Amino acid sequence: MPTELLSIQPGELKFPFELKKQISSSLRLVNSTDDYVAFKVKTTSPKKYCVRPNTGVVQPHSSADVTVTMQAQREAPPDMQCKDKFLVQSVIAPSSKEVSQDMFNKEEGREVYEAKLKVLYVSPPQPPSPITESNEEEGNSPKAAAAVDNSDRHHLLSDPISKTESEWKFKLNETKAALNLLTEERNSAVQQSRSLQQELQAYKSGNSKFGGGTLVDQKKQPGFSFLFVILVGLLGMLVGYLLGG
Repeated sequence: MPTELLSIQPGELKFPFELKKQISSSLRLVNSTDDYVAFKVKTTSPKKYCVRPNTGVVQPHSSADVTVTMQAQREAPPDMQCKDKFLVQSVIAPSSKEVSQDMFNKEEGREVYEAKLKVLYVSPPQPPSPITESNEEEGNSPKAAAAVDNSDRHHLLSDPISKTESEWKFKLNETKAALNLLTEERNSAVQQSRSLQQELQAYKSGNSKFGGGTLVDQKKQPGFSFLFVILVGLLGMLVGYLLGG
């Protein structure tokens, strides 16, 4: 609200009203003249408000800040309407000396300018929602969180299947390799058994064809044949075990 001497910003005092809490509001007094301007701030409820500074001098082409603090209130006014008012008086000062009461005395023929300010109670700012703040800090919206949950669920469902397939393939390859090894060992044992049988048959036929022999030969032949038969029997048992497995 401009006057002839001072421009007051803002043109009204706003307080974010809260019970049992001191609340402050600020004013700026701007002097656009070439003179020193003395000011004084008054209120209709001096016990309710504290004004710092309540008097002072604003130098030419400069400004001064005033802080108005409302004392903690125990009750809220009806409909949040406030009837309190402030009055800002200003007068040209001879210099930047201390302000006296006589400077604002109109009876002395001085021109005193006055500006009235209303008081408004407004709702205090609401705190941000904890859920919204948490999502902003993490950088995830509810949709993004749902997408992550679906992705994790799909991952958990698909992993056991792929893991089971890999294990079965590995076990199948091991089984095939073991079967191939057993087959080769069985074939080798069969070949050895056949070879021994052929040698045994050849030995028997040669012994019957030439017959006789010396006494020493006749004594050695039974012992040799008995050991040979035992060896063949052991090989036969080995082949049977491999074939049966």
